[in-house]
Amino acid sequence: MKISSGLIPVIMAMTAIPAMAHHGFGRFDMNGNIELHGTLTDLEFVNPHSYVLFDVVLDDGSIRKMGCEMRAATVLRRSGWSPEMFVPGVNIDITGRPHRDDPTSCYVETMAIGDGPALERYQQLSEVLAPQEERPARLSSGEPNISGEWAQEQYLITNKPDGTSAGLVPKSMVEGIMAGTLDPADAQPSGWGPRPVTLTTLGKAREAVLRAQPVEETPRIACGITSILFDWVFDGPINRITQAGDTITIEYGRDLVRTIHMNMDSHPGYYELSRGGHSIGRWDGDTLVVDTIGFLPGRIAGNVPNSSQLHVVERFSLDTDSLGRLELNREFEAEDPVYFEDTYAGNDIVLLADAPFAVDQCKELAFEYTEALE
Repeated sequence: MKISSGLIPVIMAMTAIPAMAHHGFGRFDMNGNIELHGTLTDLEFVNPHSYVLFDVVLDDGSIRKMGCEMRAATVLRRSGWSPEMFVPGVNIDITGRPHRDDPTSCYVETMAIGDGPALERYQQLSEVLAPQEERPARLSSGEPNISGEWAQEQYLITNKPDGTSAGLVPKSMVEGIMAGTLDPADAQPSGWGPRPVTLTTLGKAREAVLRAQPVEETPRIACGITSILFDWVFDGPINRITQAGDTITIEYGRDLVRTIHMNMDSHPGYYELSRGGHSIGRWDGDTLVVDTIGFLPGRIAGNVPNSSQLHVVERFSLDTDSLGRLELNREFEAEDPVYFEDTYAGNDIVLLADAPFAVDQCKELAFEYTEALE
C-alpha cells in the first residue's frame, strides 16, 4: 500500500525525542531501540492507545506475534490517519522502544507500511482546517453560538533546535520551536494534570487510597469517565455542544452526555448521582454559567478525590486567539466540603474541531498483551 507523500504537508520530528510520561511510559525502555520487520495482521484503532499487530519471523523460522503501541484513535483521526491505511498482509517496518518485560510489544516511533514512506509517531498526514467562516456569531434567539464540535488544539512532542526535548506543546507552535523562533515556555499548559488544592484530613486519606490503586483500574485506563473537568480536554477528545431552547447538551468524545437545564433556577430536590452530575445554566451577558452538583464519588483528575458533595461552576465564553481562530474558553471552580479546604480552579480552551465528532471505541490493551495478540 502506498501512502502519497503529497498527503504529508507537516512532519514532526520524533525519533530523537525523549518520551514525556502521561500514560505510563515506564513499561517501555525509552533509552533502548528496536527495529522490526514483519507482516501486518490487524489494527486496534482504539483509545487510549491504538495498537498495530504484525507477525515477525525470528532467526529460527518461528513467528512472533507483535503488538506495538501507537497514539489514541481520536488524535490519529485528527492527524489524518485512518484504519484503511493498515492493510493486512503488507510488509511493515517499525522503529521504536522495546517493552521492558514483554518481547511481543513495543512503543512505535516510526513505521513504514507497504511501500509507503516512513511515518513519524506524531506526523500530520493532512491539514484539516476547521470552518472559521459562515458561522453565525449568535443564534436567532440572540444567544452566543457555542454549538458545534470542539477540541483542544493537539499537543505534540517536539525538539528544540539543539535537539533536546521541548515536551508537549500546541501543534501551532511546533514549527517555531524547532526553528528557535518560539520559546516552549510560552506554550499554554495543556491542563491535563490536576490543579492545586488543599485537602482535608479525609481528603488526604482518600487521596492515599486512590494513589495505591493499580493503574489499570483507574477510570482513564479502564475506559471509564474521570470527571466533567478532566475528560473535556485530556488527550484531545472531540466534543459536541448543541443548543436547543431550554437545554444545552454537551457530548464528550469520552461517551459522557451532559444536559444543561436552562429553564431551572435551582436544582431539584432529587437527582440521580452520576459522573456528569445535574446541571443548570444561565447566560450572564455573553458568558454561559453552568452550576453542577449530584456527582458520584470518584476523582477529578490524577489522585484528587471528590465526594458526592462536589459542586462545580463553569463559565464558557467565546473569543478569538492570536491566530484568528475561534476559541471556547472554560473557567471552572470546584468546591467539596468533605475533601477540599479551598477551591479547585482552572481554565482550558478548545477550538473548532479539526475532525468530525465521534465516540471512538475505548479498549485498553496495555495490560492485555497476550489476550490481544491471541
